[in-house]
Amino acid sequence: MGDMLKELREKSRKRKQLLVQTLGVSGAEELRQILGTGDVPAKKLSNKPSSSLQENEQYDYKKEALDEMVYRDSSTFLKGTQSSNPHNDYCQHFVDTGQRPQNFIRDVGLADRFEEYPKLRELIRLKDELISQTATPPMYLKCDLASYDFKSLNGKFDVILIEPPLEEYQRTMGATNMQFWSWDRIMNLDVGEVAAQRSFVFLWCGSSDGLDMGRVCLRKWGFRRCEDICWIKTNIKNPGHSKNLDPKAVFQRTKEHCLMGIKGTVRRSTDGDFIHANVDIDLIISEEPEYGSLEKPVEIFHIIEHFCLGRRRLHIFGKDSTIRPGWLTIGPELTNSNFMPDIYSSNFANNQTTTGCTERIEALRPKSPPPKGKGNPGGRGRGSFQRGRGRGR
Repeated sequence: MGDMLKELREKSRKRKQLLVQTLGVSGAEELRQILGTGDVPAKKLSNKPSSSLQENEQYDYKKEALDEMVYRDSSTFLKGTQSSNPHNDYCQHFVDTGQRPQNFIRDVGLADRFEEYPKLRELIRLKDELISQTATPPMYLKCDLASYDFKSLNGKFDVILIEPPLEEYQRTMGATNMQFWSWDRIMNLDVGEVAAQRSFVFLWCGSSDGLDMGRVCLRKWGFRRCEDICWIKTNIKNPGHSKNLDPKAVFQRTKEHCLMGIKGTVRRSTDGDFIHANVDIDLIISEEPEYGSLEKPVEIFHIIEHFCLGRRRLHIFGKDSTIRPGWLTIGPELTNSNFMPDIYSSNFANNQTTTGCTERIEALRPKSPPPKGKGNPGGRGRGSFQRGRGRGR
């Protein structure tokens, strides 16, 4: 019994010593005061009646006044723990330093994201090589989209990326050197005229009312919304608190949304010649652009190219910095044009509108479960059990 008591006392002593080192105090007595475990003297109860007005008037309230405490960091709220950052309180850390919680998410870059998944890393490499080999030469067209007739493009497209200069960016990003578009004007774009029978549209819609208006645009163009790609902005290079808040806003927005719409019938389990699902995630984590810049992350192009095997790709509201092999870029911000409809159409002669797929890519890419009723004949075992969502896309 005595040895056990000595062992418990030794553990208690080591625990106190560790807390003293962690909290940076001088000794155990000061540790009791910080942790609030010291003996609190009980107040003496007075038997005298307190109903007298004279006694109330003579009462000195200054004796009960508390010293005003100023909190300069979150260490006060992390007492009694044995770690330097025990609660992972990144929200409080943002209040203290201005560094957003998403700054601490690891392996968000394209180079090291799949470091621990060698097969997925090989799949990405093989798909990038195939996309580069089958990409058409980059073409671009400077035009006024408000009056341009999309039928002049003389073709249909498998993928359409729309990056409009929203009016929202004028107050949130401080951009003033361009013409901003309202959602009514964006809705009047004849996007459905250049969409193929089965195609996808990716529409950047900001972070406020654009989520609702973007869905309205998709419906008008003949698409149905099927995915939401979220861009979470980090501020590692320039930490701080943004002063550009929406009217009557309490919280600071640090993300944007890109709505994805689908036209026609495309299923993950049967249309492997046109889409490869589940290769990438629907989340982009990258550094916020400089103040006044409307640049979007280049990763959106990787997501689109990995997902859809169609080679006919159109980028609306593109800029010189977004000109890319395999894409036709149009918009008023371009400084030059090289688009020729006949030459562009010749890239897809003999109905070669997809990149194709190698045997190795087909073996590595994630597959959707088989449809119901097409599992093992016995109806038992894992082969006949459909996992994931009930309706394939």
